[in-house]
Amino acid sequence: MPTTDTRRLNPFTLLGIVLGALILVTVLVRSFTREVVDIRAAAVTRQNLVKSVPTNGKIEPINNFAARAEAPGIIARIPVKVGEKVKQGSLLIQMDDADALARLATAKAALRTAQANLHDLQQGGSQDERIALQGDLGRGQLQQQQAAKDVAALKQLQQKGAASASEVASAEQRLQSANSSLKNIQMRSTQRYSAPDRARAEAQLAEARAGVAAAQKGYANVNVRSPLAGTVYAIPVARYDFVQAGEDLMDIADLNKIQVRAYFDEPEIGNLAVGQAVQILWEGKPDRVWHGHVSRVPTTVIAYGTRSVGECIITVDDAKEDLLPNTNVTVTVTTQQRFNVLSIPREALHTEGSSRDFVYRVVNNKLVVTPVQVGVVNLTRVEITGGLTDKDTVALGATNSNRDLSNGLSVKVVD
Repeated sequence: MPTTDTRRLNPFTLLGIVLGALILVTVLVRSFTREVVDIRAAAVTRQNLVKSVPTNGKIEPINNFAARAEAPGIIARIPVKVGEKVKQGSLLIQMDDADALARLATAKAALRTAQANLHDLQQGGSQDERIALQGDLGRGQLQQQQAAKDVAALKQLQQKGAASASEVASAEQRLQSANSSLKNIQMRSTQRYSAPDRARAEAQLAEARAGVAAAQKGYANVNVRSPLAGTVYAIPVARYDFVQAGEDLMDIADLNKIQVRAYFDEPEIGNLAVGQAVQILWEGKPDRVWHGHVSRVPTTVIAYGTRSVGECIITVDDAKEDLLPNTNVTVTVTTQQRFNVLSIPREALHTEGSSRDFVYRVVNNKLVVTPVQVGVVNLTRVEITGGLTDKDTVALGATNSNRDLSNGLSVKVVD
């Protein structure tokens, strides 16, 4: 019959049984208490993706006429008003033309003086000078003839012994003086003016003619007329105002042909190209959207307030006189566009380093790190060019913002 000692278990066997029981309990507890993280997820879908760049800009007309005062003067009449449509050649500003008439009269007087001076020079002097010179020439010729006769008579008398040699010499000296005086008078009548004198007179005449042309143009432009058909959109002056030369009087433009001068920050300039579609918004008409296209990309970078920007010209394609010049607008340029491409929400994309992009795929309620290749990226969506299919689901993030996602994490997708 067995004794009590023979029925007692071996201590080592008992220890093994206890350890096995502990391990079993641990496994069972872990299996029932394993952490399952609630996450938000999204399906990989096909969509049209658009990448755009918004910025500010200012409206300006393409065909614009800025009327300015040709000369100082007083505004006599303004026959048009702001918002009025005018035809080409319409009278815009009527000025008091008294000063313009005075300037024209002065210029014409200077021209007549220059013409008279050149005429006198070509004729050898004025009429009074020519008459006096003709008299001097006649007297000189008579004196020369008389002196010649005296010399001849005295020489005959000398041959007869009735005149001395000194008397003949004195008569010959008077003849030489008369000949010299006559020669001087003849030179004054034929060579009174030199080539530089004629050149100076011709230059004065040309200057006077230019002065008359300028005065005539100024008089013709005293009353300002429109060189184009358009709409009056600014009149910074009023009747009876005195204006200086060059002062702005009126602005006219064809408001169906306008453009936007937009200012893009330096990092965005490289994405711009001629022909890209543009959407235009104006707070003055929030329910209206205009459309246009990039017609000139920035050619340099300038300082614009605290920003470094490039100026871009955008042509408005559907303006109907409903965008006012100098108004501030918001423009959005479509720089890239993709149709029917695989895409995911931007928050599902993770980047490691500078080149490795990946997502967490949800596979059998676990996360699997999956490398992907991306294309267009806008503010909300990312184009996937490789690594996923339209049957995949990707994790966006844990509902508990303090919980990070990791490879192999057990998850539960919640709405």
